Amino acid sequence: MSKYTDIGVEKHGHVGLIEIQRPPLNFFDISLINQIADALEEFDREIEIRASVLAAQGKAFCAGANFSDPARQAQEAEEAKAQSKSKGDPADSLGSINSLYLHAVRIFRNKKPIVAAVQGAAIGGGLGLAVSADFRVTCPEARFAANFTKLGFHPGFGLTTTLPELVGRNNAELIFYTSRRVTGEEATRMGLANLCVPQDQVRAEAMKLAQEIAECSPLGLISTRATMRAGLADRVLAATNHELAEQSRLRATEDFKEGVKATAERRVANFKGR
Repeated sequence: MSKYTDIGVEKHGHVGLIEIQRPPLNFFDISLINQIADALEEFDREIEIRASVLAAQGKAFCAGANFSDPARQAQEAEEAKAQSKSKGDPADSLGSINSLYLHAVRIFRNKKPIVAAVQGAAIGGGLGLAVSADFRVTCPEARFAANFTKLGFHPGFGLTTTLPELVGRNNAELIFYTSRRVTGEEATRMGLANLCVPQDQVRAEAMKLAQEIAECSPLGLISTRATMRAGLADRVLAATNHELAEQSRLRATEDFKEGVKATAERRVANFKGR
């Protein structure tokens, strides 16, 4: 296996394990998503690997993007400045997020089943990452949230396509419009998660499910999964193109700045609609 800086990659028989190692909240960026996509592509090339588990250290599975991180803001400001010198897509001002979504689509193009071990919060793009897996094992303490509208933002990471396909259109609308946090038990009831177990058993149960999958014919698995997920990566690509344009537009608003500030200060935002 290649060397990775933010994930651990292991093989357990016919099961590959990817562990996000940015505790406690495991915020993502281009580097992290790229590394996960690289690891999944390595598993695709490994004939012995038939399924994989995506897990995380710390108290959160993935808390999404850290919009209040000064280093992130400075980096994206520089990228936006560089992009503004050319007349391209208006979403180019979010160049780093555009690149992030391109790597996210790579995750959806992998060939073998993925089980996500969601032991804690999966928020925003972190929810998108959890939903990119075929199955999710979780616990009562976990929280699933698409908190974009509470930030004055638009959903991303392909969630406008993947979430409705998983939980139904109206449940997805409820999650998007309220930005509410859904517990692991609620997520399991609505089909967002497949199994809810005690928190200290989440990873073991995810590995158990992956091992059950890996007992099946590797060629049969790849063929059947390709049929079941036919066109999904292309739908996600189309969704992220639209999501990025909307995020670019909304990112320039006063409401987005207020939403990020209010979230950091743990208070109700005072939105103005501008």
